[in-house]
Amino acid sequence: QVQLVESGGGLVQAGGSLRLSCAASGRTFSSYAMGWFRQAPGKERAFVAGISRSGGSTDYADFVQGRFTISRNNAKNTVYLQMNSLNPEDTAVYYCGAGGAFIVTTGADAVYWGQGTQVTVSS
Repeated sequence: QVQLVESGGGLVQAGGSLRLSCAASGRTFSSYAMGWFRQAPGKERAFVAGISRSGGSTDYADFVQGRFTISRNNAKNTVYLQMNSLNPEDTAVYYCGAGGAFIVTTGADAVYWGQGTQVTVSS
């Protein structure tokens, strides 16, 4: 069993930055690939970024366009999402997910989910 807790969300102006964190419980964090997803009001949950167990491989949604960076620290049981050049279209609840795939890129890949953290970008 893995419990995930996201943090770092908040209100930011367009062009600003935020760093999201997802802390995992348990001693098996490094056994899971991790992913970040987001869900805007009225929309389905969408893949944002994923990272392999070791952190050596990453994948991003097209809309990220080099603005976001996913990373992980297995010693701290934490995965991060650095978000730069934010725009109002990035407003959503951001979730992290853990799964057994090489990289978590779809909702079906994730076995465990956090509760989400709200990111609001004002224009």
